[in-house]
Amino acid sequence: QVQLVESGGGLVQPGGSLRLSCAASGFSFSRAAMRWYRQAPGQVRELVAYISSAGGSTNYADSAKGRFTISRDNAKNTVYLQMNSLKPEDTAVYYCNVNWVSNYWGQGTQVTVSS
Repeated sequence: QVQLVESGGGLVQPGGSLRLSCAASGFSFSRAAMRWYRQAPGQVRELVAYISSAGGSTNYADSAKGRFTISRDNAKNTVYLQMNSLKPEDTAVYYCNVNWVSNYWGQGTQVTVSS
C-alpha cells in the first residue's frame, strides 16, 4: 500500500533553515508528481510546492517562492523540501502528498519557527 513518511521538522529560530524529507513506498514513485502541503492551527491545508515526476517542473506558493526548494531523488524514492529564511508564519504541520489513483497523505511533520 502507499506510504508516505515525513521527517526533518523541528523548532528553528526565525531566519533559520530546515530540510524536510518524505520517504515514499507502495507506488511507482518515479512516475508520480509529488506535493508538499502545510496546515497551521485553525487554517485550511495549503499547497506549498509541487514537483513533476522527473523533477523538471516545480511550482511554489507565493509565500514559498525564493525561500523554499522542492527536489526529489527517484533512486531513493524520496522528495525533499529545503526551507530557508524561515518566518514565524511558516509554523505549521507539513505534509507530503501524492495523487496515485487516490489521494494519499503522510502523517505530517511539525515545523515551529520561534525565537
